[in-house]
Order: sequence, then structure tokens, then C-alpha cells
Amino acid sequence: MGNRNSFMHPAIVTAVGINVVVLALALAWSDADSPRMWRLLGEDGLVEWMQFLCFTVLAAMLGFIAVDRATKQSWVSLEVIAIAGLSALVALAALEEISWFQRVLGVDSPEFFRQNNRQYETNLHNLALGSASLHKTILVKLIFIVGITHNLILPLIARTRPGVKRWVESFGLYLPPLSAAIAYLLLVLLSHVLIDHPRKGELGEMFGAVHYLTTVFTAYLIGVGFGKPAVIENPADSRRVSTLFAMLLVFLFFVSWLLGSTYNPAAAS
Repeated sequence: MGNRNSFMHPAIVTAVGINVVVLALALAWSDADSPRMWRLLGEDGLVEWMQFLCFTVLAAMLGFIAVDRATKQSWVSLEVIAIAGLSALVALAALEEISWFQRVLGVDSPEFFRQNNRQYETNLHNLALGSASLHKTILVKLIFIVGITHNLILPLIARTRPGVKRWVESFGLYLPPLSAAIAYLLLVLLSHVLIDHPRKGELGEMFGAVHYLTTVFTAYLIGVGFGKPAVIENPADSRRVSTLFAMLLVFLFFVSWLLGSTYNPAAAS
């Protein structure tokens, strides 16, 4: 399509726009004790539901891409295994994000999680590890290293050494467009600098969920900045599907808002 390698791709513009809107809401409701702020960032709030929905769609999309690659290549190729493995990992992240529907279904945590989980929830990422949790002690640091490497270091190196990009893609992976990656990282930085709230880290996680859902779509399905054949190669079809995807992102945002208003305890305040 005409804007195949452009930051102005409608899906990327929509994703950045949604993240900017959420950051603006956080700034407008910046009082840490504001009920609206807790509806935004609290457990089962808008931001958490947006993470869950984006991860869920992303897991399904990666699974579809893996099957598409397998039918064209081999079910045991490195590329298919890598993408299928990422699909399973993202699906796990989605379920962990909402504690496997525990609060939605009103299910009590088993004894093991009541004793070993920092938030007494049925999930793994909040398991106690020393004085903190697995999430804060290990996962946050790992996510930071992977995020900076994938979104900044490798794309910058690849600008002068194209072989790096080909090497990454040989594993079935991709590099996000540098402009989209910088927008994502800048929003994460601003959320940490400008927002004063105990759960402000949720903003960066949501920005990442929206960013990766969008860049996976534009890379694998449309071919933006991707060296291998896209799932949808016809330019006219790419434009139509990109428009539908941008609409999907907006729909996910409004569904998250509704779910946050329904299940977040602060919504009753």
C-alpha cells in the first residue's frame, strides 16, 4: 500500500492516538486519590482491561500467522515454532493480567496463592519473591531490557546494518518501525515522569500492549517494514483491512472503558 513504510499508516496512527488519549486522561485525573484515577488504573480498570483485550487479540493473531506460515512452509520450521510460542506466551500474559477471570467470576484464591501471592490473587506474576513480587523483581527488568533492545537498539543498528534485520527475521521475528517504537517509548517515559500514582506502571504496560498488537499486525499481515511476504499482499485488500483494524482498536478501547466501569470496584464510588 502507499504508506507501507510510513509512520502515517492508519493502524499506527490510531494506536498512538489511543495511548495519547489514555495518558491525557491520567494527567487530567492526576490526583492519586481520585476515584476516576482508580477507575483508570486500578484492578479491573480501563487500562487493565485494554491490556487483556489487546493481548487476547494479539495471541489469536499470532496463532493465525503461525498457521498461515505452516501451510506455506513447514509445521516444524523455526519461524512457525517461534511465532506459535509467542502466541502461547501472550495468551498466558492476557490471562495473568486479569488473574484468570478470578475477580470477574468471584472465585476465591486457593490456599497456596493466599499465602504466597503479594495481592492474594490467583496468578503467577504477583508471587512473592523476597520482599517484593516476581513481577517487580524480575519481570519488569526483563520487559525493560527486551523492550529497549527490540524497539530502539536493534532498529537503530539495522538502519546502518541491514543484516541485523534479516537475522532477526530469520527467526520468524520482526523489528517495529523506529518511529512507532520511539512514540511508544516516549509515552512510557512521560507516564513515569508526569504521573504520580502507585499504579502508574500500568500505563506503560497498556502502551506496550497496544503498540505490539499494532506493529505485529502491520508487520506480518500488511508487510510494513517487514522483509518477508505479508499475509495480505494485495494493496487494495491491505488498505481495507488496515481501516478495519484501526476501527477494531477504537472498539477495544470503548469495550475496555465499559468493562472498567462494570467490574472495577472504584466504579461504584
